[in-house]
Amino acid sequence: MDQGARSEVPELLPARMLNEFTYCPRLFYLEWVHGEFAENLDVLEGKIVHRRTERESGSLPRPGAEELEMKEAGFSARAVLLSGEKCGVIAKIDLVDAKDGKVQPVDYKKGVPPDGGAGVWEPDRVQLIAQVAILREAGYECQSGILYYAGVKRRIEVQVTDKDLSMLENVISQARSVAGSDQPPPPLEDSPKCPRCSLVGICLPDETRALSEEETDGGPPARFTDVRRMYPARDDALPAYVQEQGATIHKNGEVLEVRKGGDVVDRVRLTELSQISVFGNVSLTPSAIHTSCERGIPICHFSYGGWFYGMTTGMSHKNVHLRMAQFSTAADPVRSMQISRRFVEGKIRNCRTLLRRNYRGDCSPSSNELKRLAELTARTSDPNELMGLEGAAARVYFAAFHGMLDPDCSPEGVEFDFQSRNRRPPRDPINCLLSLLYAVLCKDVTVTLASIGFDPYLGFFHRPKYGRPSLALDIMEEFRPLIADSIVVTLVNNKMLTANDFIQRGPAWSLTGEGRRAVLGAYERRMDALISHPLFGYSLSYRRVLEVQGRLLSRHLMGEVPSYQPFCTR
Repeated sequence: MDQGARSEVPELLPARMLNEFTYCPRLFYLEWVHGEFAENLDVLEGKIVHRRTERESGSLPRPGAEELEMKEAGFSARAVLLSGEKCGVIAKIDLVDAKDGKVQPVDYKKGVPPDGGAGVWEPDRVQLIAQVAILREAGYECQSGILYYAGVKRRIEVQVTDKDLSMLENVISQARSVAGSDQPPPPLEDSPKCPRCSLVGICLPDETRALSEEETDGGPPARFTDVRRMYPARDDALPAYVQEQGATIHKNGEVLEVRKGGDVVDRVRLTELSQISVFGNVSLTPSAIHTSCERGIPICHFSYGGWFYGMTTGMSHKNVHLRMAQFSTAADPVRSMQISRRFVEGKIRNCRTLLRRNYRGDCSPSSNELKRLAELTARTSDPNELMGLEGAAARVYFAAFHGMLDPDCSPEGVEFDFQSRNRRPPRDPINCLLSLLYAVLCKDVTVTLASIGFDPYLGFFHRPKYGRPSLALDIMEEFRPLIADSIVVTLVNNKMLTANDFIQRGPAWSLTGEGRRAVLGAYERRMDALISHPLFGYSLSYRRVLEVQGRLLSRHLMGEVPSYQPFCTR
């Protein structure tokens, strides 16, 4: 990414960001420059500690006012917003105590002090010094501040000297220099700070460092054995699918209710919801839409037949620099080609893996051909040749697809006989299943990319087309066989579908409501299944894998890792 240094660093730097910078410069950059934010237990506990201090109360007289000089009980003011133009810092001070003409900022922290309470954490001290500097610039007499550690219910006074203020100037200068850079600082190396950081799943410190140091010859890199998984393997929140025609989704407190004809059909807690998918004639009330947008819960819209139309979200991700890098790369034929062949190579290798795992008989001819095509894909530099190789691999793969299906598992009245890939409309039950699963997978990849900060509609291999989420289709390539195709094989060979799950109208096939429910259930089980990451060795769900791959792509586009590595199972 070569866009020149960012000169428009905001004039006022939040004092809280100085805390983050002192703790970890990369965390500061991701939060302040890229606008990344995530909650973990520490963040939530911190919010609880600050519940009282976030509400404005009390009064703080102006500097030199007569009431400030009173020597009685003094004054206290909560949630005081002040800024200092000279020092270039702004802060919302939790509490300001005023007595005998002097003021003291009180900063609340959820944890415990270091060394058994003999000192304070350096990031907390820097933040408090910034608050003292702001109060002094505003004209108040302020010589010290208080750090209140809620974990031990202890107030620790911190004296602020001229040396401390000089140190603060240096910290502010360094933070502004980092904020003006085109790339975030490198991750901390094997740091004990990382596991408890709320942004560890976004930062990916061990993964980024490992890939940035790996020298590859164009093939898949070696497996890294020292990469730690420092984020949950699965998400607690899950998607909700609503396909009851004529239903309406209402908000009732902290619950979304699906109602039809005045009756509550189903309900789900907002805290347990990651996204909402509605099929056909399903509507949402304004309050349900507003709450979903406010809490970052995307609403995905499908036709009754399963065609993915689009999604409703809140304000788009703030990381404009990632989208600038994405657009710049898409406009560069050489860089686009380098990434595109990774997508295609990953897809071909995973198709070969699925065949070798599930083919009933000898799949050597197809397997050897797919291996040859994958090797050619890794070496090609011609976009037209790449498209030809991808098409040739798809023909080989789908010609052998029927060999993974047990012919004795077809229910009475339905023939699971797959000859070739077809759609719009699907002309056999297998293609009907593939179309729905590809649409739902495309939805999940689109949601994931949008949450990271990408524009899902601008891809590298799939060229821009009106209404087509091209980048989602790019990332999807390596996951089609591992997720969608694998689910079809499982549904058929385990006799999980019946004739009542399908509808045939002329040459076209579609799923009934019950059939779609069975397929979506199998899809969610697959997305929640744990798998060992082929590079990093730790276990995580397929839904989490989609996010990791999206973030690794962002690291490549921003220049942190030399190449994008597709997800290829062994």
